[in-house]
Amino acid sequence: MKYKETDFNGLFLISHKLFKDERGSFKEVFRKNEIENKLNYKINFCQENIVESKINVLRGLHFQKEPYAQSKLISVLRGSILDVAVDIRRNHKTFGKYFSYVLDANNNESLFIPRGFAHGYLALSESVLIKYSVDNFYNPNMEYGIPYNDNFLNIDWGIKQGEMIISDKDKSYNSFQW
Repeated sequence: MKYKETDFNGLFLISHKLFKDERGSFKEVFRKNEIENKLNYKINFCQENIVESKINVLRGLHFQKEPYAQSKLISVLRGSILDVAVDIRRNHKTFGKYFSYVLDANNNESLFIPRGFAHGYLALSESVLIKYSVDNFYNPNMEYGIPYNDNFLNIDWGIKQGEMIISDKDKSYNSFQW
């Protein structure tokens, strides 16, 4: 695995080596010791989630407040997404800025998002299957969000708002300006 830094402290891309033969393929997606060496702290994924979405579904921007904040390791198993992570860590120089990247099942990459980010994604292909591991259990009472169309963040999702399929919950979040 190769790790690619971003401008956001602790947020990085992971490139996976794909092994193919006549039987099919194999790739290693997570190696605890390598990620911990990269982060300089322990990571203990305790929950894995799989989400299926159809084209133009936008999910997010979600986060959980402390003590239930979560780091996430995002991998696309089928299709492609525009993945967006918003830095909500007040003491970081990238506070209020976002990182966006197209993750595709064929590019053999994953995205590691540390605690302190809101996260969302837009399905870019007809059918998308995403797996993400988290290092803290989901708590519905600590779930919060930021509007996908927040004027302060001004995220370019690449399609018109009227083409997006968005849950009522994701439409109801308060503005980022805290």
